[in-house]
Amino acid sequence: MTASLNPALVDWTGHEGLPRFEAIRDEDFAPAFDAALARHEAEIDAIAGNPEPPTFENTIVALEIAGDELSRVSALFWNKAGAHTNETIQALEREIAPKMSRHYSKIGTNPVLFRRIDTLWEKRGELGLDVEATRVLERHWKGFVKSGARLDKPEQERLAAINEKLAGLGARFGQNVLADEKGWVLMLSSEDELAGLPDFLKDAMAAVARDRGAEGRYAVTLSRSIIEPFLTFSENRELREQAFRAWTARGENGGETDNRGIIAETLALRAEKARLLGYANYASLKLDDTMAKTPEAVNDLLMQVWEKAVVRAREEEADLAGLIAEEGCNHEVMPWDWRHYAERLRARKFSFSESELKPYLQLEKIVDACFDVANRLFGITAAEKKGISGYHPDVRVFEIRDASGRLVALFLGDYFARPSKRSGAWMSSFQSQHKLTLKNGAAGEIPIVYNVCNFAKPADGKPALLSIDDARTLFHEFGHALHGMLSDVTYPSVSGTGVSRDFVELPSQLYEHWLTVPDILRKYAVHYKTGEPMPQALLDKVLAARTFNSGFATVEFTASALVDMAYHTAAGIDDPMALEAATLAKIGMPNSIVMRHRSPHFLHVFSGDGYSAGYYSYMWSEVLDADAFAAFEETGNPFDPAMAGRLKDNIYSVGGSLDPEDAYRAFRGKLPSPDAMLAKKGLVAPVL
Repeated sequence: MTASLNPALVDWTGHEGLPRFEAIRDEDFAPAFDAALARHEAEIDAIAGNPEPPTFENTIVALEIAGDELSRVSALFWNKAGAHTNETIQALEREIAPKMSRHYSKIGTNPVLFRRIDTLWEKRGELGLDVEATRVLERHWKGFVKSGARLDKPEQERLAAINEKLAGLGARFGQNVLADEKGWVLMLSSEDELAGLPDFLKDAMAAVARDRGAEGRYAVTLSRSIIEPFLTFSENRELREQAFRAWTARGENGGETDNRGIIAETLALRAEKARLLGYANYASLKLDDTMAKTPEAVNDLLMQVWEKAVVRAREEEADLAGLIAEEGCNHEVMPWDWRHYAERLRARKFSFSESELKPYLQLEKIVDACFDVANRLFGITAAEKKGISGYHPDVRVFEIRDASGRLVALFLGDYFARPSKRSGAWMSSFQSQHKLTLKNGAAGEIPIVYNVCNFAKPADGKPALLSIDDARTLFHEFGHALHGMLSDVTYPSVSGTGVSRDFVELPSQLYEHWLTVPDILRKYAVHYKTGEPMPQALLDKVLAARTFNSGFATVEFTASALVDMAYHTAAGIDDPMALEAATLAKIGMPNSIVMRHRSPHFLHVFSGDGYSAGYYSYMWSEVLDADAFAAFEETGNPFDPAMAGRLKDNIYSVGGSLDPEDAYRAFRGKLPSPDAMLAKKGLVAPVL
């Protein structure tokens, strides 16, 4: 790196190796990318041009440690682009996404480098590699093949152009959704407009309004932590409809932020990419290296669940229609009605409401609960380090240590919504765990992991109160974080969450189960004013209501997953929105429910390649997580030490160093069927 570049981007000299975020400016990224890309290209050329015959060390290990500066600059930049963006970062994102695609396409089609890797692959049985090293070699070989290494030059050039274009489209898609979310707000003030809203929601809405310069008013925004409780509690049906339509119209409002054209172009390019690489469709390409293997296997699981879920949802809809009729109204159950009347029905059936539960779910206590569960299961402890700068003032820094007191990871928590942050919740890392010696002499690295959420920030002096879904989200993302922090592998490419898409959700979804373990709720679900634990009667009701409204939740998810698969298996798509509508009509989507993510704001699928033809993976992993938690239930102890040890050793710590089926069998002794998952959702009777 040249002397003119900011060294803070690549030399992380902060607390225990943390980046010094306060020393980095937005303007530093562009020249740093240029320098880091050039350095990485030179490293690749040196590996490819090595006059020595290819060995695992001089080719594969060399590739594993190459590009360290680029990895660091990229990690900092993409964190900023997602969690604290601005116009400067967004402009650079539109430039960098295709530039990075171009860079990796050039590497993936380097014929001299591929010959070295292909030579090793052909004689892999003679190399004396262990299981992890063999997996790493296989990943590199398959990665080059899917990058077009075996294509003729014209096809390679076309594939590179497709990948570059897709990268730019994905960046624009995500920015358009964020713009629509930032650009819409509904300011309320009158009693009629606020009817039914509990104090915790009004406090959060008042804080947002104050931030927007509207002191004394209440802001409804499209942040899920505000829009969902507003749709749940507001008694003003007209305002519910207005807010709901804005929420579901993100990316579909015409003008510069409309994503429908981007979807059409993205799908056409993905289909062409699959054909170039010899696959029948894009889903077949994406599923080639997953547990599911084929689109047929995915659709089979989804339809098994759909058929049971839609029957349950119709029953739930009939119950809601009964409540509407009791009020003397004659309107049908519409999507902006469902959450509102479902909450009323829950209050009636189980004698508690979300507003009664929320005072017991303080953000601080649920964070503590996440750490306590990790300590009981895996022996690690978390200590917050005050006064250390994160990438935003709201970010908190924690040291994670094992039972012997050894530092094993750094964890950053970024919990509150803000206009500069994209919606949703996610885990990512600045640095992954591995044991290789880097060019700077460092022997391995500890993981630096972060969680991003979008909870409503409370007014000064008041606690952040969560819904039960918010609390599950926190546990879910911390499960991902643990997957990164407990990693114990040699090679970076298989570290932590470096696993197949339909296995990566297992550690996160499994971790959600411990939120509702009675011992945890009794200890951490305490009233924010009195400190009193949640009454046993209320706790019993919460546990009894776990499958309430499961038809609705399963239908809105499964519909999204089926549309994702329809997009990526279709022979040709003239109008994506027409295909969305036709797919929903074919499966019998109720008019009272919409997809959890309608296509124009389906960030999982269109803001990048991550979950394209892969949204099903949450359900695939749910089959695994239901069976995995049943293993603990069978012992009679949700913290059974022997089972926790097997979970850590075979799931959380092995990353992608084992085939996921082998990893799961090593933990459980067998592969699961969907039965435990369907029973967990209350869609079938539990197997006794």
